[in-house]
Formats: sequence, C-alpha cells, structure tokens
Amino acid sequence: MQAYAQLQTLVPPPTGWIKAVRTAIGMSMQQLGNRLSITRQSAQEIEQREQDGSITLKSLREAAHAMDMELVYGFVPKDGSIDQLIERRAKALAKEIVLRTSHSMRLEDQENSQERIQQAIEERAKLIQQELPKALWD
Repeated sequence: MQAYAQLQTLVPPPTGWIKAVRTAIGMSMQQLGNRLSITRQSAQEIEQREQDGSITLKSLREAAHAMDMELVYGFVPKDGSIDQLIERRAKALAKEIVLRTSHSMRLEDQENSQERIQQAIEERAKLIQQELPKALWD
C-alpha cells in the first residue's frame, strides 16, 4: 500500500480520467462509444457519471479496456501505512481507557502522576495493537 501513498496528492482531472485519457490518446467520443459497443451519447454519459462520482467500477474498468488501459484502484491509509493507522487508533483507545481509570482513581484520592499515566497509555496501546480488538474501530 505504501507504493500508492504518493498518489494521494494526485488531483484527478476536473473532467474525469476517462475524458482526460481519451483526449490525450486522440480518441474521439464516437470511437470510445464504438469500442464499448454503445452510442456516442452513452459514452458521454459515462464520462459525466465519472465526473459526478456516480460511475461504477465496472464501467470504469470497461472504459479503461476500451482505451487499452488497466484500471487500478485501492485504499491508502491516511497515516502512511496500516501499522501507523493501527498505532494511532490503539493510542487513542488506550488513552480513553487509561484516563477513564485515572479519573476513578482521582475520585478515590489515588491519583497517578502524569508520567505514570503516559506510561500506562503506551503499555495499553501496545497490547491493543497486538490483540486488535473490534473496539479499535468503535
């Protein structure tokens, strides 16, 4: 997935990829329609659906093949890697758990130091990363 991380900064053409690639390779709307076995108007509708964000992967794949291209799609973690994504979520969950416990201890006049709380968060986060509980995504 990290190989695709740099693609996050890539801004899609305002007209959509189909039209951008089609015009870049010198293919007319009629030619695209012919290669897809649809009318020119239907080809134009496909380009419009892509621009609107309502196109299906199947239609994108078919358009790509009609232009002798391959459709490539995937998911890229916002954090850069799946490990970093899990680490961030685990730390947030660990902090929530530890601070909830810390609050109870404070009420009982048994409060821990900030250093001890931070250490507990780190330890809990490591456990959460190892176990990957479903609560990680709540």
